[in-house]
Amino acid sequence: MNFIYISPNFPANHWNFCRQLKNNGITVLGIGDAVYDELSDDLKGSLDEYYKVSSLENYDEVFRAVAFFSFKYGKIDWLETNNEYWLERDAQLRLDFNISTGFHPQDMEKVKFKSKMKENYIKAGVPVARYHLVDDLEGCRKFIEEVGYPVVAKPDNGVGASDTHKIKNEKDLEDFFANKLDILYIMEEYIYGEVQTYDAIINSKGEALFENGNVTVANLMETVSENLDSAFYLRAKLPEDLLRAGRATAKAFGVRSRFVHFEFFRLNRDQHIGKKDDIVALEVNMRPSGGISPTMMNWANGTDVYEIWADMIAFDKTDKFRTKEEVCVFASRRDGRKFTLTPEEVREKYELKEEGRVEEALSGAMANYMFIANFPSETEGRSFIIDVLS
Repeated sequence: MNFIYISPNFPANHWNFCRQLKNNGITVLGIGDAVYDELSDDLKGSLDEYYKVSSLENYDEVFRAVAFFSFKYGKIDWLETNNEYWLERDAQLRLDFNISTGFHPQDMEKVKFKSKMKENYIKAGVPVARYHLVDDLEGCRKFIEEVGYPVVAKPDNGVGASDTHKIKNEKDLEDFFANKLDILYIMEEYIYGEVQTYDAIINSKGEALFENGNVTVANLMETVSENLDSAFYLRAKLPEDLLRAGRATAKAFGVRSRFVHFEFFRLNRDQHIGKKDDIVALEVNMRPSGGISPTMMNWANGTDVYEIWADMIAFDKTDKFRTKEEVCVFASRRDGRKFTLTPEEVREKYELKEEGRVEEALSGAMANYMFIANFPSETEGRSFIIDVLS
């Protein structure tokens, strides 16, 4: 089996996906824009061959790289990045090279456009926020008359919380129109709740081989737009209502052979959309949770999600399961702020799984300097966040 992994060096932990594919006897072929000598030894040892392009943004260059591997190694069975930014490009490459595994361009609308995601969330029985596709100022004012301030505006086809705007009044609305890009935006009623996710590795039959999720303590949208600290935690054991919502969403979207990251709100007050503690749809991401999250899943569950994913690719099943159910907590500080505890004092007080700089490309959402630790309960994990970020 031949597997092309595009951008295997970013995020840095993705070499683990390549390693486990190779351990399963798969030929792993990397395409990236980094110089080969700059790749980690772990990644080099996980690839059968690497093809450098000057830019992953250049479709023709990446196309030629895939064509070279196809000529040299034969039929390409899989092509993947496990990265939201490249989903559409990956889909086009699969179509161009007749790769049947994974999404194709005709699948992109329902998994990339936030307005289209709502149709399948509704099919899954999960409530969705009222929305309006941004047209003109008057049209948005009419929508806001219906739902009230604040509202949220963001690209209908966007990645993460980038270019997301919380609009609290008429001035904010006018500023948004004065500065917005020439793209399609979706405007939604503001949901008061905590973001909780369903993360799963799903095989070709639609069966979940692994399930867990995270809780975002610091609002991601505000973390990015207001340059705040960042905090979330991975929990091995999910509440039953979130499990039901996640499984129903996977079925509604027809997910097959993927690692997915589905986002929901848990309401923290009664709203038009539901009662306090109800689960409400946010958006789907047809790739693993970002950054170091997969490694945190390993620590929380006592397992190896990289191996489970590679087993799904190679065998459509796995015998790798969790050995514990803990909470793995990420708390990250923004540069330029003062904190009560020094890094040395954090180390003395807690047994850390990892500590260090966040990759620059991820720092907008994940701040700059992270501390990660495991705890038996969510209560203890939240106390750690308060300690580190106060």
